Amino acid sequence: MKNKFFFSLLFLFVIIFLIISPYYFFLTKTLKISPIKTLLSLNSLKTYNNQVTILILGIAGENHEGATLSDSIIVANYNLRTNKLLTISIPRDIWSRTLQDKINTAYAYGEAKQKGGGLKLAKAEIGAVVGIPIQYATVIDFAKFKELIDLLGGIDIDVDQTFKDNQFPITGRENDECNGDTEFKCRYETVSFKKGSNHMDGKTALKFIRSRHADGAEGNDFARNRRQQKILAAIKKKLIESAVKPNLKNWKKISNSLDDLITRDISNQQAAIILKNIVFSKDFSQKDILLAPDLFFVPQLSSQNDQYTLIPKEKNFSEIHRYIRLKQEGEKKK
Repeated sequence: MKNKFFFSLLFLFVIIFLIISPYYFFLTKTLKISPIKTLLSLNSLKTYNNQVTILILGIAGENHEGATLSDSIIVANYNLRTNKLLTISIPRDIWSRTLQDKINTAYAYGEAKQKGGGLKLAKAEIGAVVGIPIQYATVIDFAKFKELIDLLGGIDIDVDQTFKDNQFPITGRENDECNGDTEFKCRYETVSFKKGSNHMDGKTALKFIRSRHADGAEGNDFARNRRQQKILAAIKKKLIESAVKPNLKNWKKISNSLDDLITRDISNQQAAIILKNIVFSKDFSQKDILLAPDLFFVPQLSSQNDQYTLIPKEKNFSEIHRYIRLKQEGEKKK
C-alpha cells in the first residue's frame, strides 16, 4: 500500500515537472530571469528615493521620414514604497534650449553621434523637463508596433470623440510629386474614428496614435498624448491576459516580437523585480498625467527656426515640476 502511494506521488511529481519545466527553462534560459533574485533582491535595480523611472519613446522606424524622431514620449515613474505608478505624457514640441530644437529630437541627435547615445541624451533632456531622475529608457519602433498588436489579437479602445484626419501621411509617398499637384494630395489619406468602443488591429491602432491633423481638439499634441496612453494601457492589459495563460508557444512569440520592436537599457531581470513588487505589494494604483496646455505658450515661428514649438511659461521647467509633484500627491493645481 505504501509502495503504491509512493509511486503515485512520484508519478504526479513527474507529470507536474514535465508541465512546469518548459516554462521554468523559458524564464531562466530565454528571458534570463532568476526567480530567486526576483523574489529576494532589489540590488540589481537602479533607483532614486525608492523610485524607478522609465522613459518610453515611440519612433516612426524604417522607411519613414525622420525615422528616429520621437513621435511619442511617456515617462513612467514607479514608487517601490507606495506601490504607485505614475505615467506622464510629454508633448513632442517642447523646445529644448540645450538642443536648440524640439525635445523629440533628443534620441535622434544622441543616436547619430554614438550607438546607444540616444537613450542617454533623451533621459537627460526629458528628465530635466519632468524634474525626476530617469534610470532607464525604452524605444518602441512603430513600424513594427502593429505586429505585436496583431499577435495579441487586436486591442479595444474607448475613443473619446469622433474625429477625422484628412492629412494622414501614406508610407512610401513622402517624396511623391503627385503629377505636379502643388498641394501634394497623393501623399495623404483620410482616416476617421467614431466615438465609443473600437476594436483595432495593429494598422488601425498605429493610425489612431499617430494622427496629427484632425479638425478641432483632436488635432493637437495634447490629444495625441491622451490617445497614446490609451493604446499603451490596452496593450498592457492584453499582455497581462496572455501572461496568465499557460501557453508557452504564445509566450515565445510575444517575447520575440517585443525583442524585435523595443530597444532598451533595462534588463528582463530588472523588469521582473518591478513586476514582482507590483504584484505582491498592497494597494497598487496607477495615475496618468497629461501636462496642461496652459503650462506653455506658442512663440512666433521665426524665433524657433520657423517651427511650431511649446515654451514653458516660466521660461524654465519649474512650474511643470510643481504641477507633476502636486499630481503625485493627489492635489489639484492651484
